[in-house]
Amino acid sequence: MNLPAPREVVLVTGISGSGKSIALHALEDAGFFCVDNLPPELLREFLRVEHERLERRVAIAVDVRSAGSLPHLLPLLEELRGEGIAIRSVFLDANTDALVRRFSESRRPHPLSQQPASGDGQRALIDAIELERELLAELREVSTVIDTSQLRPAQLRAWMRDVVQARGAALTLVFESFAFKHGVPRDADFVFDLRPLPNPHYIRELRPLTGSDADVVAYLDAQPEVGEMLAQIEAFLQRWLPAFEEDQRSYLTVALGCTGGQHRSVYAAEKLARRFAPRMVALVRHRELDARD
Repeated sequence: MNLPAPREVVLVTGISGSGKSIALHALEDAGFFCVDNLPPELLREFLRVEHERLERRVAIAVDVRSAGSLPHLLPLLEELRGEGIAIRSVFLDANTDALVRRFSESRRPHPLSQQPASGDGQRALIDAIELERELLAELREVSTVIDTSQLRPAQLRAWMRDVVQARGAALTLVFESFAFKHGVPRDADFVFDLRPLPNPHYIRELRPLTGSDADVVAYLDAQPEVGEMLAQIEAFLQRWLPAFEEDQRSYLTVALGCTGGQHRSVYAAEKLARRFAPRMVALVRHRELDARD
């Protein structure tokens, strides 16, 4: 028997310490009814109760605290989607260094940590993180991934609002600028390296500006190799987007990197988003610039 569905269901999951509480609070502020740490075996019954509130949007956090039930979650999600319930899964991730730092600052134990015989608390924490990655790997594969390694809480809240606002789109393209010196985003589906392009950083008047400023835009517009690279990236995406749409992907993140994440990558992300915007939902994220706000 098919379940009547709430208007929108967002499943928030991911690695412990990656910001799930912040994400859930952002959705609550956006008008969602939020439930934290719902055991997967109760998901169907919870949605059954929710059918009486068809206009209510629902966000549910599920994580490794329900480790014993996780093997049943993916088949259940497939069943529910087959019954017409649109469930969007958002997976928050972060690199191990960021997670270790956050657990150290908060002094909270990892849900999977056990006291090691050697007394090496950091080693035990890293082992717990790696075990968690293994347990959640399949769920990550079918989710929209957000890498929070370099994100401040305000950035994560804003990015979660983007996820909400883009609801209903068959496929949402995310163009994310970043600095290679701070690492490649873990949420990237494609990564393009713009460092071979002319760098406005070496022009004194352009150095303090960003790729959004008119003078930098004019400079990069005038460089033939810049236009050639953007055209090739656009052609590549146009060729393969239909395959991702057929695969029922909801998000595709295209990461564009340069040395400092200030000029070339910002310029390229905004240019490409404008080119694709007439055809689909296209979002822009500037990892390094957003961190300054």
